Amino acid sequence: MKTEKKLSSASREPSLLYEGVVEEENRGSRLDAFLASRAELQEYSRSRVQEWIRAGFALVQGEVVGKPNHKVNVGDKVCLSGQLKQTRAQAEEGQLDILHHDKDIVVLVKQPGVTVHPAPGVEQGTLVNFLLHRFPELQGMDEWRPGIVHRLDKDTSGLMVVALQEGARQVLQKDFSQRNVNKVYLALVHGVPPERGEIDAPVGRHPSIKTRMAVTPKGGRNALSHYVRLWADSTGQLSLVAVKIFTGRTHQIRVHMDHIGHPIVGDTVYGKGMQKKWALRHPLAARITRRQMLHASYLQFQHPGTGESMRFFSPPPMDFMRLPLLMRPGCQRVAVVGMPGSGKSYLSGLLAAQGVPVFSADKIVAELYAPGADCWKLLRGRFGDRFILHDSDPVDKQGLFKAMVKEPSLRREVMDMVHPLVEHRLRSFWENCFDQRLAVAEVPLFLEGGWREKQLADLVICVDMPGATRRDLLEGKRGVSEDMAAVLDSWQWSREDKRSASDIVVENSGDPDQMYAKAKDLLRSLQQRRIRQARQLGERFRELCSCRQLPFVRETGGI
Repeated sequence: MKTEKKLSSASREPSLLYEGVVEEENRGSRLDAFLASRAELQEYSRSRVQEWIRAGFALVQGEVVGKPNHKVNVGDKVCLSGQLKQTRAQAEEGQLDILHHDKDIVVLVKQPGVTVHPAPGVEQGTLVNFLLHRFPELQGMDEWRPGIVHRLDKDTSGLMVVALQEGARQVLQKDFSQRNVNKVYLALVHGVPPERGEIDAPVGRHPSIKTRMAVTPKGGRNALSHYVRLWADSTGQLSLVAVKIFTGRTHQIRVHMDHIGHPIVGDTVYGKGMQKKWALRHPLAARITRRQMLHASYLQFQHPGTGESMRFFSPPPMDFMRLPLLMRPGCQRVAVVGMPGSGKSYLSGLLAAQGVPVFSADKIVAELYAPGADCWKLLRGRFGDRFILHDSDPVDKQGLFKAMVKEPSLRREVMDMVHPLVEHRLRSFWENCFDQRLAVAEVPLFLEGGWREKQLADLVICVDMPGATRRDLLEGKRGVSEDMAAVLDSWQWSREDKRSASDIVVENSGDPDQMYAKAKDLLRSLQQRRIRQARQLGERFRELCSCRQLPFVRETGGI
């Protein structure tokens, strides 16, 4: 029995898996390490490569080398063959998502994480194994790839057509090679690419990183992709694109989108640096993103037997659909405005007491007026000792204010100095609050500065107090005269304009207990808004991922 097994194993010829020449960057590398880093062998473990080396399947300069730790030299020609443990793919029970099948073909949705067909080191759990169990008639075809006429990467999901008999396979294979098949993919990519684009760039082996493909002007094979941007999130971090490929190069979409600076989310091979930075910023989204977010959504071809035009659509799986919800701006950015003395700071303080991060423009200005701070330097350079007597003194705020009242041109000049610095601080504040559900910025001149148009907040809350009550509080608590209050008011929009330009108005009667209750109500209201927005985004995204929205489907007549 042992002799029979040995002979049976020896009777199966190993397949050539890699042939190449050692380059300068690999001088002195171990043979197993060199081979394991080759793109052609990336799906095999290093231990499997070592097993093949010890079995005598590795050649260096035409000689068998059986030691994995053998050191290779520049210019060495290295070959490695692999031997499957089985003589052919074996039937194996597994889940198949079948959309259509007849005597000639089966159309299905491949799940992410499933390899299409067996190969050395991946002999079980493939799509072919499952197909053989469901369709025994495939046993009479190719030993390892029965019925396979096109492939998807292991971690790419979506539509595939498989031939159930040899005649159908030949027809389909010819149609694929002659580009008579319409394939449209949906992808989630980093950043916001232009609305529409054509990527005509040859794809070949990466010149220095052998585990990757790349756009290679010399030696690459022509590759053409068209894409349309369907959606982009408000922060500019994520976009949904539809991609139609006119050629079928290895990793074509992944390479092309990376080439234009917008790699696919979840792709740890292409755009690795961007993916790593994104994962740190969005840990929850990164936990569910264990593959590249690429889905073969639409497939159109002629039936190999009847000639009928066959069209199929598959919406992306759940991990793809959930990602934009997890990626949506996690922080609801709220600006608080109001007339001087209306209670902006009081409301902000109540929210801060509930754990809400709060930004205060007035506090930032005070910091900027401190000795050596940015605004201090600008004022010192522009006006000398007019508002700063000594280098160790802060800005004379009272003297500056009086001068701004008397000289409108000076006021505008100072505002032009201060506002960009406060705006920069506000942007940094929002950036630091990206993982918060809610953050608040109290900025008295938010509306007047045009910051709403700059999208520096998601919504604006106006704290409003009746004029007489507000004037009494200004005079009683702050010692602000009626004339001075009128000056402060004149620098801002009117009370009516602020109310009408705001999303929410919080009425302040001056009663602290009532304001405490209104702060609680406001938090509940803001939470309900976040929930509604999430639901609306989910509905919008499902619509965008429907067949009705695919541009290349509409251009070819739809389903």
